[in-house]
Amino acid sequence: MANQPRPADKTDKRPPKSGSGAARSRRDWRHPLRSWAGSHRDSARLALRRIGEHPVSTVMIVLVMTIVLALPMGLAVLIDQVERLGIDWQRAAQLSVYLQQDVKPDAAQTVQQDIAAMDDVAEVQLLDRELALAEFQQHSGLGDALQQLAYNPLPDVILVMPRDIDGGAAALEPLRERLAQLPGVDQVQIDMLWVERLTAILSMVERFTGALALLLVLTLLLVMANTIRLAIESRRNEILVIKLVGGTDAFVRRPFLYLGMLYGLLAGILAWLLLGVGLAWLNGTVRELAALYQSDFELTGMPLQDGLVLLGGAILLGLAGAWLAVGRHIREIEPQ
Repeated sequence: MANQPRPADKTDKRPPKSGSGAARSRRDWRHPLRSWAGSHRDSARLALRRIGEHPVSTVMIVLVMTIVLALPMGLAVLIDQVERLGIDWQRAAQLSVYLQQDVKPDAAQTVQQDIAAMDDVAEVQLLDRELALAEFQQHSGLGDALQQLAYNPLPDVILVMPRDIDGGAAALEPLRERLAQLPGVDQVQIDMLWVERLTAILSMVERFTGALALLLVLTLLLVMANTIRLAIESRRNEILVIKLVGGTDAFVRRPFLYLGMLYGLLAGILAWLLLGVGLAWLNGTVRELAALYQSDFELTGMPLQDGLVLLGGAILLGLAGAWLAVGRHIREIEPQ
């Protein structure tokens, strides 16, 4: 009998392999992660599209946020730079020892040597009264009037540079009393008292800036909350449809949170640029003022670290304002 083909064995039929258990496990955790990333991407696109659809309102909101952010940050940067200037001047603090009018040049040099021998004195310089009068005539504009004087009214002055100035004027008080007891000394003055007055004034301004910043931040949160509330009301019907088909509050909330973050990002960038331009414009006047006091002080511009803090704070404030508005208004929109 001729060989006939054997029927296929039904028991050999097997379902196709779908891969190992490890591959299925990787697909299992990647799928929700991709869904989550895709949802956030779509929410960010919706926020960008809303900004593009309402350019006028976006510009107005961003400008308001920019002003609110730039004002306290600009004051803080100015105070910080002036405080650094005060610290530099405080490090250069010195005591001025005014000698009596009848002290002879030899006696003045003796007093200078006695002061230089003290352990807590780093440097001593004697200013002759004749040299002081000549410099005063040159810089005061009263040269003709001073030439009519019968005698030199300026005393010899010894400039004393202390070794330790970390404690401020209070720490220099013992040295001032020792110098005042030397023979031929009329008066001893600590030249850093005005620096401490400047520090006290800056501390008061800094506290005022902190209170102003707090009020402006609250204003910014209210403005952002009202803006997001209006955006929610304009999409009420769309939100109702999303909730009817099973959309969660988190899904509805996400685009508005991104909208608040984008508002904060734009305002932070614009405030950073505004402060940079403003400090550069103000720097010319500051240099002219410093030159009148024989100083080379100038503003260093907007520091990178402060700019990043400003940008991050703007984004967080935008997010916080959006969260305050969304949390309550989304819950109020429910299908009947």
